[in-house]
Amino acid sequence: MLICMRTTIRLPDDLYDQVRLTALQERRTVTSFIEEALRAALRERAPAAQRPAFRIDPIPGRLQPGVDLDDSAALLDLMDDDARP
Repeated sequence: MLICMRTTIRLPDDLYDQVRLTALQERRTVTSFIEEALRAALRERAPAAQRPAFRIDPIPGRLQPGVDLDDSAALLDLMDDDARP
């Protein structure tokens, strides 16, 4: 069973107008728009341990041999070697 809390929030008129207009354009309710925005803001503030790990997948054929993106110390060593004349 989903339990929802009814509450009142006070927003400046111009902000509410933007929210209402955006929700209307996206064919959704103001409540669903505000709920999504609040969830996104709370996710941003979550401690790093609760966030999913950030990962970059290299483009095949673009990574030089011997480069391991998971080993930052080795990667820094390789970059230092390349910077020396």
